[in-house]
Amino acid sequence: MPNLFLFLLAAMTLTLAPGPDNIYVLTRGIAQGRKAGLVAAAGFSSGLIFHTLLAVLGFAAVIKAYPPAYHALQYAGAAYLAYLGYRTLRSASAGIALAGEGQGAAAVPLRRIYWQSVLANMLNPKVTLFFIAFLPQFVQREAGHEALQMLVLALVFIAQAFLIFSAIALFSGTVGAWFRRRANASVHLNRLAGCAFIGLGIRMALPE
Repeated sequence: MPNLFLFLLAAMTLTLAPGPDNIYVLTRGIAQGRKAGLVAAAGFSSGLIFHTLLAVLGFAAVIKAYPPAYHALQYAGAAYLAYLGYRTLRSASAGIALAGEGQGAAAVPLRRIYWQSVLANMLNPKVTLFFIAFLPQFVQREAGHEALQMLVLALVFIAQAFLIFSAIALFSGTVGAWFRRRANASVHLNRLAGCAFIGLGIRMALPE
């Protein structure tokens, strides 16, 4: 696989492009700290395994060939992101009363953050179509074992995505720690995160 280094550079560039995954990691890390951001990074990286299996097994081609299936996943993912935003805004509103007692908005359990991230990634059909369109460009067909090559490429993509997401989580955790030292900051940070999730949901539902 002589193009592996080129694939890695392309994958890193695409991972760094703003999208629901890294924006979720960023906002979650700012609102709740490094650990929450790292858990979200692990969740989104785990969700990529699902898209890898779809691409390798050929199910992505079915989604691409049958538009209603694609749109169903698209709207389900958009609705789920909007729901996460609504829940986050409610958490921020509930934290206003607690803030008067020296506490911020209620923290989302890490287990819930992980599974929210996994599900949000799985419900994004654009990731599946990206895998089926992007991975084959770096497969050496004359070498055979195309499915195995795609699997290796997908694992490389997942590994670099987790590292980049983790770096974003660490950075956002540092920024969030500075804000959380200010009174009521966590309430406002959760409001910002909730609005970001709803905005991402609306963006996902819109046509290109």
